[in-house]
Amino acid sequence: MKWLKSTEFLLFEVRDKIAYITLNRPEKRNALSPDLIREIHEAMLEADDRQEVSVIVLQAAGDDFCAGYDLGFGYNPNNQYDNTGQYRTRMGTLDDDIWTMTRKMGQTWIIADIHKPVIAKVQGRALAGGAEMALICDIIIAADDALIGHPGTRGLGSPPINYWFYHVGPQWAKRLLLTGDSITGKDAARIGLVLDSVPRAELDAEVEKLAKRIALVDPEIAAAQKRTVNLAMELAGSRTYQKLAIDQDARAHLSQGPGRAAWRANVKEHGVRKAIKLRDAEYGPDPVKLRFLED
Repeated sequence: MKWLKSTEFLLFEVRDKIAYITLNRPEKRNALSPDLIREIHEAMLEADDRQEVSVIVLQAAGDDFCAGYDLGFGYNPNNQYDNTGQYRTRMGTLDDDIWTMTRKMGQTWIIADIHKPVIAKVQGRALAGGAEMALICDIIIAADDALIGHPGTRGLGSPPINYWFYHVGPQWAKRLLLTGDSITGKDAARIGLVLDSVPRAELDAEVEKLAKRIALVDPEIAAAQKRTVNLAMELAGSRTYQKLAIDQDARAHLSQGPGRAAWRANVKEHGVRKAIKLRDAEYGPDPVKLRFLED
């Protein structure tokens, strides 16, 4: 069964009570454009509405899960509209920044808000906004050699969707966000950032096996389990924390420190892609190897 609203950027299929939502911009490493973010939001609602669906798998075409936000939109003030003509971005003030991110991130939060459980299947890069989107899912299964991290914390700001603390606690959250380091899926599983990791060749089968097992449960009971755990996170401040995370990110964007100044200058002179390479050069290659986890 195919989704009638299938699009250029997103594929939707239902098999064996499982809705497969597939990011389909492999040539862009599935970077999150405004159109793709909106389509993910709509697809999640579609899957949640369908009575024949019990569980959702969020996956991606190509070599990478999602390399982050499409910086061609984030740094170009002319790209203020998506392809429907909907106003997407306000530029200028702190409140404009908060408004824009709240509109954008509010669409991604649907993953936590819908009743049905969502499994993220992560291969290749899950960086910046890609990591944020994976971490808001209910369960994450990654390839052993996946690359997970938020290099933008090295100079752009702070994650506006910030679930790192809720997965790994304060020290690991600080360790990863203070450096912007990326780690492998195998190491991510060892510290609890993802549920489990498997060799890349086994990833599809492992996720399908878990999804089918979850689909055996009555959907209304499964929804109760998801809501109960999410309510526990909310009692620990998760939703309020997300609002504060957006505010903190917007304030970080206003930094006049040397790192932020160098970033702005490099973007102006070289463009975004070269500026990222210049920023990351001092840190060495990713992924970092977590010493105490070495075999």
